[in-house]
Amino acid sequence: MSVWWEHRHSEPPPLGPPPAGLPARIELAAGDGHRGTVDGERTLARFDDPYGITVAADGTAFIAEGGASNRIRRITADGRVDTFAGGVEGFADGRGALARLHTPSGLAIDAAGTLLVADTGNHAIRAVAPDGTVTTLAGTGEAGFADGPASQARFHAPTGVAVDTAGRVFVADGFNDRIRVIDHGQVRTLAGDGRPGFADGPGAQARFDTPSGVAVDAEGIVWVADTGNHALRRIAPDGTTTTPVLQGDAPSAPISIAIDAQGRLYLGELARGRVLQITPDGRTHVLTGRDMAQRLARPAGLAFDAWNRLWVADAAAYRVHRVVQVRPQRAKQNLANAAVGPAPDVALPDTRGRWPLAPQDGWHEVVGTLGEVRGNFRGESRNHLHAGFDVRGDVGTPVLVIADAKIASPFAAAGFGDQAEHLVLDDLTYMHMRVGRTPRGDALDPRFQLIAGDDGRTARVRIARGARLRAGDAIGTINAQAHVHLMVGPPGYQRNAIGLRFRNFVDTVAPRIDDLALLDASDQPIVEREDGRLRVPRAGGGVQIVVEAWDQVDGNLPRRRLGLHALGWQLLAADGTPLPGFETPVMTIDFDRMPPHREAVRVAYAADSGITVHGASRTRFRYAINNLVRDGRLEPALWDPATLTAGDYVLRAVVRDASGNSATRELPLRLD
Repeated sequence: MSVWWEHRHSEPPPLGPPPAGLPARIELAAGDGHRGTVDGERTLARFDDPYGITVAADGTAFIAEGGASNRIRRITADGRVDTFAGGVEGFADGRGALARLHTPSGLAIDAAGTLLVADTGNHAIRAVAPDGTVTTLAGTGEAGFADGPASQARFHAPTGVAVDTAGRVFVADGFNDRIRVIDHGQVRTLAGDGRPGFADGPGAQARFDTPSGVAVDAEGIVWVADTGNHALRRIAPDGTTTTPVLQGDAPSAPISIAIDAQGRLYLGELARGRVLQITPDGRTHVLTGRDMAQRLARPAGLAFDAWNRLWVADAAAYRVHRVVQVRPQRAKQNLANAAVGPAPDVALPDTRGRWPLAPQDGWHEVVGTLGEVRGNFRGESRNHLHAGFDVRGDVGTPVLVIADAKIASPFAAAGFGDQAEHLVLDDLTYMHMRVGRTPRGDALDPRFQLIAGDDGRTARVRIARGARLRAGDAIGTINAQAHVHLMVGPPGYQRNAIGLRFRNFVDTVAPRIDDLALLDASDQPIVEREDGRLRVPRAGGGVQIVVEAWDQVDGNLPRRRLGLHALGWQLLAADGTPLPGFETPVMTIDFDRMPPHREAVRVAYAADSGITVHGASRTRFRYAINNLVRDGRLEPALWDPATLTAGDYVLRAVVRDASGNSATRELPLRLD
């Protein structure tokens, strides 16, 4: 039994993830949610892109880190974190810190305690002995494809690795779209024809799209997290690939996979922050991530320990977690989850104020901010919240990197040919561009791989996990959307890019308030007045407070309306004295962070917000400031005038932009 577990608990370790339908709890194994490579006590330790994970028989967990770390970390049984091997980017065998790795990803461990590492940036599979000595199991260090003797074989951005009881090593060879096997010093292809696509069939007739995770069960069946196909794939021992029919929640871009002692499968998703549990009969259940209390940032690594507990390496949150069973009789006291996601005050990317367009130290027009109301093509005016920061640019203009970074996602370029085509570059996402291509469709540089379809025309663009890009590098050209859309942080944990402090961005213009109104619980406006005051029935069942307001910034076109950063309200006595609890404005809406809830748009904004007339270009920002939308919280709450005595009052709305400019508007009330 783990010494760590004995010291922290008075009962035996839990038996692993619960049966379908029963609750799970997320525990923190290590990491404070900040990026770094700090060893030591587990809650103070820091990780940088903790991607792959595996657990030895004695309970020691090993984590493969990419980013600037390029090392294998270890969480010992007593809960301390240290560095086991590597630490400098490169390609060299050796013991401990003398070894060199390049963006290691998937991990597995064999019966002898040897770690198998998918060394993505080196296009190789490495082995780490129990004493920390690193050797190269297969691969030359150069990207390509070749079966044969292990020392001559070639891989292209392998990210997943697994080992069976016979010692055979299975590799998810991502950019070769193949599943490979290393057996007795030879490398062969188990399945996949080398082109991205979706097809079942024997051996080389099958097709995968950027397979990222691989696991093998007790019967020798290989299971694949087929990222680009949003699918779970099954490969029989003879190499025949099939796609199981699943019932329930379908996987979305799965990147990690594990199998428990009961034969259940687990998939970690790239962008939705969920871990799915799949029973042997094909039923899927959301194990974690159904709500924000359990939403992970990027569960890139999954592994089970000897007690059938699920360990999760949450790469974009810089944490390692365990998911444990909650015993039904103790569910109420055991459901509290550890903090998930990156720390709220995690450092923003070091952009030095650069813009994503040339000149990077100049000024560019801002045409959209985080939190603005957006509609859809079906005429729904409150469909979603705008998640980024938009910088206007002419179609075809090169999009430039604003901070030195390394590709962390195995599926970084997505949405080919779509208006929302984008590139995820570490903590930043650049959207609305032809990724890696000129306006004519030529590759910008060799780091971007153009993939031809069956008709010979470019059908995909890829850039490998581990590829480095420097500030000022061109990563695409603006598409028909005529702007660059910047997002900071992983989905569910996005920060407002205005915090990057773009050079020469100036906002001295105070926000404008067009209207302040009250609506009843049925969305009907309260309009009756007496002596210049709005009459509000105290027994009306609650009131909505709606302020219509918008912002502008220096240099923008006069017609350009932007959303606000923060809004709130204050209740005053008739003489202007703040009531108790309202000594300062209560700021109920704050877009410092992107609200993670899909329904937040209908909580932050009242009806008739957005572009409400076909063909109109003016967005109406009608904020429902009675509701709470801030700091990841979403709480609809009507204002109840019944808590006050009858009489005269003043309602004051307060709105602020990201530069601190503010505006207020007052509405005299008579409560009766």
